[in-house]
Amino acid sequence: MSGRVGLFIAGGQKCGTTSLHAYLAQHPEICAGPKELHFFDDEGVDWARPDYAAYEARFVGPGMRVDATPIYGFWPGAMERIAAYNPAARLIFLSRDPVERAWSQWCMEYAREDEAMPFACAIREERGRIAAGEVGLRHHSYIQRSAYGMQVARAMALFPRRQLLFIESAELARDHKGVLARVAAFAGVSPFGAVEPLRRNARAQMDYPAPPDAADRAYIMKRLAHDRVLFERLTGIGGARAV
Repeated sequence: MSGRVGLFIAGGQKCGTTSLHAYLAQHPEICAGPKELHFFDDEGVDWARPDYAAYEARFVGPGMRVDATPIYGFWPGAMERIAAYNPAARLIFLSRDPVERAWSQWCMEYAREDEAMPFACAIREERGRIAAGEVGLRHHSYIQRSAYGMQVARAMALFPRRQLLFIESAELARDHKGVLARVAAFAGVSPFGAVEPLRRNARAQMDYPAPPDAADRAYIMKRLAHDRVLFERLTGIGGARAV
């Protein structure tokens, strides 16, 4: 198992995973592959007889191999595939305020021209679009991807709790040194040296529509009410505050 990927940043999208991946890439004992390899969510792979050779070839150099693909925690079957690949794998999940996360995802899809529907309509039409097929699930799952509790529960059913680490994105931005100390201990590598804080990603300069209003927030939070309770129970991260 020495060549296996041992650490995954499995979620959530738009929660600081790019920053965490960039920090990890600076550690001399870590081999961070290209971000978002999208192997375990690839439905074109023969998962009855998966060939991992091409995937593992993407990691060049010594050290603990890290795959940062935040859709893994959300994508149906991805956690099960990771567990079959490496049952000793360690997984990191980042989270943030679910409305802010959903809006950030919508802005990304809008900028890529993968979303033409206004945010208010997109969140209310989400379930139908997801039911229509993979495109909706991959690109228009704004509320469902903010259902952190469901994703954590899936991971906990497959991996021991000691192999899971939960981080709030606000904490990473506020105290990156403290968070990186936790990550190093969790990953089993030596402490990080001096690491300067990364500059926050600037959203592409374009004319975005107005952000979510109170009605949008209320709609999303109502949809996620039970999931928020589950997430707090499983992780200890408060469901009432931004996560």
